[in-house]
Amino acid sequence: MRTLSRRHSARMFQTTRLPPQVLSNLLWSAFGINRAESGDRTAPSALNAQEIDIYVALAEGLYVYAPKQHRLELVASVDARRVTGYQDFVDHAPLDLIYVADLAHTLAGAEHQQLYAGICAGAITQNVYLYCASAGLATVARALFDRKALAGALRLGQREEVLLTQTVGYPA
Repeated sequence: MRTLSRRHSARMFQTTRLPPQVLSNLLWSAFGINRAESGDRTAPSALNAQEIDIYVALAEGLYVYAPKQHRLELVASVDARRVTGYQDFVDHAPLDLIYVADLAHTLAGAEHQQLYAGICAGAITQNVYLYCASAGLATVARALFDRKALAGALRLGQREEVLLTQTVGYPA
């Protein structure tokens, strides 16, 4: 109840980097594997498609989260934070998460793919909100960004689509 009462959106962040363990805990909370025997995750996914990839934009580079290995894999050695949204704080906050649906992984019919991916991304977003509330971090999910520019920075394929971005950092 305490964590839920602390859950909120924030738009002012310190520039302080997140320690590696905090980033690790955040990503595991978001969509990590919490049942090793089945590979199931901390957020639901319709038909267990697990169609969402989490990209991580840090000052030193752009990464994708690999939940099976629980590590970040480098996509590009660029600071892509400014492409994750139009708001001023995205350039300076230490971390922007980018939720990408790989529609090739969905098991639903074409008419339901985006709906199911959106529900999964929403659950992941809420996991991040709850982790941030419990760890004294600030966060805000956003849907206002240049989708074409961000897809280009991420080097996405034809069946991949950016759904949401979420900024995380220490509150200012």
